[in-house]
Amino acid sequence: MDFVQGEIIAIDKPFRMSSFRALAHVRYLLSRKLGRKVKVGHAGTLDPLATGVLILCTGKCTKQIERLQAHTKEYTATLQLGATTDSYDREHSVNHTYPWRHITREMVLDTLARFEGDVEQVPPTYSACKVDGRRAYHLRRSGEAVELKPKTVRIDRVELTRFDPATAQMSIRVVCGKGTYIRALARDIGRALGSGAFLTELRRTRVGDFRVDDSIGFDHFEQWLEAQPLQTAQP
Repeated sequence: MDFVQGEIIAIDKPFRMSSFRALAHVRYLLSRKLGRKVKVGHAGTLDPLATGVLILCTGKCTKQIERLQAHTKEYTATLQLGATTDSYDREHSVNHTYPWRHITREMVLDTLARFEGDVEQVPPTYSACKVDGRRAYHLRRSGEAVELKPKTVRIDRVELTRFDPATAQMSIRVVCGKGTYIRALARDIGRALGSGAFLTELRRTRVGDFRVDDSIGFDHFEQWLEAQPLQTAQP
């Protein structure tokens, strides 16, 4: 493999790690192994509390990032109904609670079907969206108010995989296009059910043809790298 000229690989990003930190660790290991600085970029951020497929491009393959970002993505997610948080996931504590015992499986199925197709979605304010050149999450964390405009996203499939009326939890599989926020989808599903909702788990299982089962485990990347035949730096 020639990481200097360019390679595309997928790693399985761990829980509570930013995409940038995961990228930086891989870049450090590559640069140390090759004895020179290696250019590395990622094709689509994953939230720190999300796990799964993170595509990394090295060298000249960083020019393909925009193309890779446009690929269809697939996620599995678990939602807690009856409550919300500021970030729509577990990064923040519950800020409001809502009735949820009226929610039935039939209601859930009918509601999920309404989110398939071209959907208007307001991104989470705790996101990497830019407002006047600054990241929205930076503004929120510094105490500033943030208002983001809705955008059209494509959601091909929202499938219910589990619904537990006793715990007010549900799990879904989502197939979607570029720019879709699953945290925002959870928020909107909760509202459509006459309740609230936030994510308790999120895993990206596929980006285009890159699947999580074929991705390199983050904790095993160094061992994987040691086993690769590499084009090393010339003296």
